[in-house]
Amino acid sequence: MYGLNETPAMDLSLRNAKKFVHLDLKGAPPRISYLIELIQLFADLGANGILIEYEDMFPYEGELKVLQSKAQPPYSREEVIFIQRAANSRGLEIIPLVQTFGHLEFVLKHEIFRKLREVDYCLGTLNPHCNRGVRLVQEMLRQVMQLHPKSTSLHIGADEVYILGLGEDSKHWLSTPGHSVHQLFLSHVIKVAKGIQESFPSLKLIMWDDMLRSMTPETIKESGLVGLVQPMLWDYCPTLDVENTVMLMEKYKSAGMSQQWVASSFKGSTAVYTCVTNTQRHVDNHLQWLKVASNLSAGIEIQGIALTGWQRYDHLSVLCELMPVGLPSLASCLQTLLHGSFTEEAQKKVTETLGTVEVGDTERLSSRTSFSFVGAKLAELIVKLTSMLESAELRHFQNNMFVRGWFTPYHRQKRIISPLIAQQITTQAKMILDDVECNVQEVRQEMCLLYPDSTVQEWMDQHVTPALEPLQNLLRDMEAVLNDMGLCT
Repeated sequence: MYGLNETPAMDLSLRNAKKFVHLDLKGAPPRISYLIELIQLFADLGANGILIEYEDMFPYEGELKVLQSKAQPPYSREEVIFIQRAANSRGLEIIPLVQTFGHLEFVLKHEIFRKLREVDYCLGTLNPHCNRGVRLVQEMLRQVMQLHPKSTSLHIGADEVYILGLGEDSKHWLSTPGHSVHQLFLSHVIKVAKGIQESFPSLKLIMWDDMLRSMTPETIKESGLVGLVQPMLWDYCPTLDVENTVMLMEKYKSAGMSQQWVASSFKGSTAVYTCVTNTQRHVDNHLQWLKVASNLSAGIEIQGIALTGWQRYDHLSVLCELMPVGLPSLASCLQTLLHGSFTEEAQKKVTETLGTVEVGDTERLSSRTSFSFVGAKLAELIVKLTSMLESAELRHFQNNMFVRGWFTPYHRQKRIISPLIAQQITTQAKMILDDVECNVQEVRQEMCLLYPDSTVQEWMDQHVTPALEPLQNLLRDMEAVLNDMGLCT
């Protein structure tokens, strides 16, 4: 329809746009020393700013102090200021991201705020009819912005508010003829936006766009949203639909929202439990966004691109790829944007900054790869350990001939096993476990240098323990059977 350009390298609208690295601190918040080193690296790689999502790692005060993380202390006020100084010293702009409608699990999980949920069984969605809830998010925004006096933009989230309309208050409101979920969503966003702009009149506001996608241009235009908030279109897919995305951006333009942001991904969007970043997948996502930019009509002004690096899918999900593992992907994606594709010059820049990087290795960092960036050793160790945990030898040990032949659930129930076979199983199992556990200790030791102890333990519990438990349980069961038989291993 738009005569899509398959060679976006000549387009400058996205290549010249500001590039913000997303720091998702709701999981695996780095030690402050490592965070400062990351900021320096972001600047070296070509970023212009940081989209920082503190969640429970912000030092909220007063009634909001309950929001602070219990797993590890949040960053102190002094550390938040230090982060900004480090970024500003390298010319990086900071945009705070504070959720104000959906994804409020870190707020609504607390009993004191339970009545502010849209429905009791969903911890993420705020009830927009409750004035206390509106005051709550506005106070969150006020505290964050007061500690970011140099920030000129604020991201108010508002994505994936899927449960909206299911609460009793919403059902009652929607029963009035002419009322719709679209209007309900827009009215809350507008109320929040106007509230924060009363305190910070010159502040530019950004929101995720997904809840706007099904709305007509007329609905958006008539709501009063235009001029208050700029949409940030997000799509992390390596096969992003260029034509539909262009049409969506043109629709927002027709609604009066010509100033738009886009969001790609350099990690944290493959699978909720992914540990190792697939660099090629994310480079492909950026190539698709370059195609989108090259096919836009005149009048759409791309304000910037946020390269998201999700650390969790939401506040309650497991940790996905840690930052050190995602840095080769980030470097490659930034350079792809700067050069229009992953050219030899782009690869040279990545190599100079990080070490030798094989972007063509679509699944793993190559075992031959040599890195020099801070966190490189942890990245390499995680890749090695993940490979071991996903190996057929470990994952399918239960299908081992000796286990399937001589230590089935039947044998466990009857408390019988051949001691000779038990010796075979034990030798093989312990060899695997000893090898893995040696690597686990290396990962733990290196991870402790960059992350709080609570993060290290959480990562181990989520990604290592489930892989090892079946084999450990099998050995325990076998030892118990042998003991019942009057034998010892």
